[in-house]
Amino acid sequence: MIEFRQVAKVYGHGENAVHALDGVDLVINDGEFVAIMGPSGSGKSTCMNIIGCLDTPTSGQYLFRGVDVGSLTRDQRALLRRNHLGFVFQGFNLLKRTTALENVELPLIYRGVPRAARHARAQEALEAVGLGDRGGHTASELSGGQQQRVAIARAIASDPAVILADEPTGNLDSHRSQEIMELLARLNHDRGITVVMVTHEPDMALYARRSVSFRDGKISSDQNQPGHAPAGGA
Repeated sequence: MIEFRQVAKVYGHGENAVHALDGVDLVINDGEFVAIMGPSGSGKSTCMNIIGCLDTPTSGQYLFRGVDVGSLTRDQRALLRRNHLGFVFQGFNLLKRTTALENVELPLIYRGVPRAARHARAQEALEAVGLGDRGGHTASELSGGQQQRVAIARAIASDPAVILADEPTGNLDSHRSQEIMELLARLNHDRGITVVMVTHEPDMALYARRSVSFRDGKISSDQNQPGHAPAGGA
């Protein structure tokens, strides 16, 4: 599904150039749950931004389902992002004074889904994350763990092929973090959604089937997690 071929990303020029990614080869198959790890400045966030079509490589190729994303226009990349990718952020990124249901409906509005259909899909997504009875509550009335569940519901409402989760438990206590990770693992297992998660927490990475570690812009290790069978299919 996702393939990097010698992907490099350089910020700046000359002596001030920063090689965020340095010739990275990476394949993520359909249905995998991959944790991307590494210290600050290792390249993991740049990798995630390129996968999410929020940034483009300086050189090399990023292919999504065989399509060279670098050959797409800005508008085409936006469509790929809108139609195939769901995002979950550390800071939830919810509209605080807007209800949970309305927050989940937002990406469906951008996709032009009719009101009744998007309402039903948003409600279904909330039920999938265990918040079917919280649709009328504003984000500010929900706990941190509940807000992250709403964010995950928003990500899955548009039926994405991939969920990109950037430090999804970074603002949560250990109990809520466990709940969120179990939810992501269940969505991966039951719905077959590919999950790519950036985390600096080794105990959270254990929920993934595979762990890819970055250091100095390169992949330093890539291994299946103990107790997890590798996912098949590209």
